[in-house]
Amino acid sequence: MHHCLTAYLLMSTVACAEAPGMTERALQTPNHAVEAAIWYPADAGGVPLTFAKNPVFEGVAVREDAPPAPGKHPLVLVSHGLGGNYRTLGWLSAGLAEAGAIVIAVNHPGSTTRDFDIDRGLDHWTRVADLRSATSMMLADPVFGPLIDEGNISAVGFSYGGWTALSLGGVRGNLLGYASHCAEVGARSTHCRDLAKAGADLASRDAEMWNADYRDARVGRVVALDAALTWGLTAQDIAGLGASTLLIGLGHGTDRLFATDTTAAGSGFAARLPRAEVTEIAPASHFSALLTCTAIGATILAEEGDDPVCTDPVGTDRGAVHARIIERIAAFLRL
Repeated sequence: MHHCLTAYLLMSTVACAEAPGMTERALQTPNHAVEAAIWYPADAGGVPLTFAKNPVFEGVAVREDAPPAPGKHPLVLVSHGLGGNYRTLGWLSAGLAEAGAIVIAVNHPGSTTRDFDIDRGLDHWTRVADLRSATSMMLADPVFGPLIDEGNISAVGFSYGGWTALSLGGVRGNLLGYASHCAEVGARSTHCRDLAKAGADLASRDAEMWNADYRDARVGRVVALDAALTWGLTAQDIAGLGASTLLIGLGHGTDRLFATDTTAAGSGFAARLPRAEVTEIAPASHFSALLTCTAIGATILAEEGDDPVCTDPVGTDRGAVHARIIERIAAFLRL
């Protein structure tokens, strides 16, 4: 295990010398401006800091603006979940950078923490466009472009970001199928429940845009961690998946989030992908994919009436879950 990852799992607040480099950027896409962050293997230097630390979450050790390490490195695109941001997946981006990848993650407008609209966020194709633009920006960048192995580009996403990664790989949406799923299961799906609560009408969406093919041929592998929007798909919707695929599920039995359970009998998603690799990590739950929480994180969230994102199933070691996810993804991406 990498020294800095070990320090992170021990909740160290000191960035060590082997920590990956990190820099934040503004990215202009055809649709909107996007906040982006880049993690990368780095030479000595940079400003050591604990990225994304706050009263709720422990941070992760990075070296801001450290000089990139020479050589050719895989490029990994990282996409956050609905209402999330690249900071709460910083452990994942940093871990993949420590394993040898250049990683770019973005905050998707309309479905990120401080720019969130559940109705506008349903335009899932704009998230794919964000990562397409991020890929092009990285390949054209005078510093990072020459360091990228253009034949080794992958997409990794959590929850709604898992769907974004799958879209880049060639999976197409099925608006009627997802609307029928929500009508059938109702509040059993947290996403369907939240859509109903917000008055977001799936029937009014643009079916042509929802169901279109958003495959990016530059992306050779995709990893979907507890992927959303996979219910109601048909074999035809999945037929265009051209990228090698890894599905990671968090939790087992009642600890598994129904809305993102790609192995559930009613979903059938994983079963339709016989060539995909499927991994389940337990004990864990959906929110175990977020940063490790501080000792008072759960209390703060409870007082604010927020989602219990710091509450894991009994026996869960969130740091160990993170380490296993990084190890599994790194092996799949051949880092």
